[in-house]
Amino acid sequence: MKTSILLGSLLVAFALTACGEKKMPEVTAPAAATAPVTAAVNQAASAAATAVTSAVDAASAVGGATADAASAAAGKAADMAKDAAGKAADMAKDAAKEAAGKAADAVKDAAGKAADAVKKP
Repeated sequence: MKTSILLGSLLVAFALTACGEKKMPEVTAPAAATAPVTAAVNQAASAAATAVTSAVDAASAVGGATADAASAAAGKAADMAKDAAGKAADMAKDAAKEAAGKAADAVKDAAGKAADAVKKP
């Protein structure tokens, strides 16, 4: 048993050593090979900056359109509220006029009945 553990440990140690970290030789690219890559990266960065600027401009335009729409909606709501208030005032005026007429008729009837009651004795 001791020998199998010893052999297993040696096998594991050998495997870890064989599969350990290996250093790769450093490869330096010539300057002529990096120039096209640098140009491509610069073009991509420029295109990305242009895209971001366009997106900001579009968002600004949407914000302006939203503000204009909100302003128009607020104006329309104010007009509707003004119309509703005018209609409510007209209805209140008509109701007051009708109530005053009925009250006047009731007073006349009561006065007539009071006059009739005084005449009868």
